[in-house]
Amino acid sequence: MPNSNEEVLNITFKISNNLEYEVDKDNIVTILEKQDHKVQNFFRKLKFRIPEYKKITLDEYGSYVFLQIDGKRTVKDIGENLEAKYGEKAHPLYERLLLFLNHINVNCHYIEKTNF
Repeated sequence: MPNSNEEVLNITFKISNNLEYEVDKDNIVTILEKQDHKVQNFFRKLKFRIPEYKKITLDEYGSYVFLQIDGKRTVKDIGENLEAKYGEKAHPLYERLLLFLNHINVNCHYIEKTNF
């Protein structure tokens, strides 16, 4: 577990291998979560209309951050890029960035740490 600010800023993430997503012309990311639970599959066989994917569209900031995740850029690099693009609108910068990265890592499993 990182115990200093410097260690936290040096964490890198990569997009999970099994994650499917789309990027539109405006660079907005839509995550495609496969709906393949056995209950869903059962109801599909009964001709219920259950979409194959649940689509989650990220906002402009989330999409920008998500597209920065490449396994090489650190949290600090992503934060600096975010601030360069959005300026004061991105503040409080690292508090929000770390909260978002933690959420899509721990709760959603969209990304994973590449260094520990």
